[in-house]
Amino acid sequence: MDFSRVALSDQDRTFQLELRAFLADLVTEDVIRRDRESGENFDEGVHLALGEAGYLESDWRTEEDGGFSAVRRRIWELEISRAHTPWFHWGTTSMVAKTVAQFASPELADEVLPGTLAGRLRLCLGYTEPEGGSDIATCKTRAVRDGDHWIINGSKMFTSNAHNAQYVFLITNTDPDGRKHRNLTMFLVPMDAPGVEVQGIRTIDGDRTNITYYSDVRIPDRYRIGDVNGGWSVLRGALDQEHGTFERDGSGLQKIAVMTEHINVMAEAADHIAAVIGAEGETGHRLLDDDSVKQRFGLGFARMEAAMSTPEAFGRVAIAQTMRDVSPDMMDILGTAASLPVGSEGAADDGGMEYVYRLAGPTGVYGGTLEVFRNMIAQHELGLGKPTYSAPAGR
Repeated sequence: MDFSRVALSDQDRTFQLELRAFLADLVTEDVIRRDRESGENFDEGVHLALGEAGYLESDWRTEEDGGFSAVRRRIWELEISRAHTPWFHWGTTSMVAKTVAQFASPELADEVLPGTLAGRLRLCLGYTEPEGGSDIATCKTRAVRDGDHWIINGSKMFTSNAHNAQYVFLITNTDPDGRKHRNLTMFLVPMDAPGVEVQGIRTIDGDRTNITYYSDVRIPDRYRIGDVNGGWSVLRGALDQEHGTFERDGSGLQKIAVMTEHINVMAEAADHIAAVIGAEGETGHRLLDDDSVKQRFGLGFARMEAAMSTPEAFGRVAIAQTMRDVSPDMMDILGTAASLPVGSEGAADDGGMEYVYRLAGPTGVYGGTLEVFRNMIAQHELGLGKPTYSAPAGR
């Protein structure tokens, strides 16, 4: 793996400085504070400003289609992360918009894409069901055809950003007696359609997600994406994007794995801890002078660096597992004051690692649990076959 530094051209350096200045004016301390308090990972003003400036469209399009070059895309991703931009849901919107462009009718694409790239329209995912777990192909949400319309009934769990979205990319079962994976149909359902209800729920890290209900939701057939009962083919590309298992180009500049934004938050918190333990106390003693602290902090930092350098699905697992394992140890080094959240008086590192500790749990669930990813790695990367969950045969 090549870790060489990329030399920026004058034009790319100018782009970086202009973007950095734009984000510094846009992503203010108030924006970051509101994001932490709301747990939404979204700010409409920020989103609209980035759309108006053309950044959303440049990120969405390929270089051949007028979008960012590989270098500028990497600059964009890094600067967005460094500015603490409330940003996680653009990835979802962008992913669904690409699926709309590929599979939807020209009429629907014309309705959705211009507003999406301008920031006015946001798209969310309607995959997981309250009793379905990570296997979304067990979908029970029903769509029944009624002439040129469909009537949808069911519910979805973890429909993050549904309350800020205008459409939900919804997986439905259109043939209950059909074979698994061949009975699914995808729709882009307007969130303001009668019968759609959104209820907010909180995760352990303070983020807001939602459960959404669909009660006799009636939509025209033009909101169908792809063929009837061909939804799995439509969905697979979007799932590959979400899982980070898509084919990568040869530039070496793409994100090394999904969830890198999350461990970047941890890296910043770890830097703050390094400053705390390296500072002299009133007695002239430093925490870093303790061999146990050196060993634990060094090991944690090494694991974090290794996770940040691990690619694709392997990196997805390494990032989340490292955050789960290392954050409590780092907090323990600092003592009880490390349990105080951001903005609390006396917080050991301004609450940075406490936030990472809470973030680590959901990070191991987003886009599929770590157990699902480990099975994917075992099957598709290591060729170990499908797991069996049946009880051992008796002797």
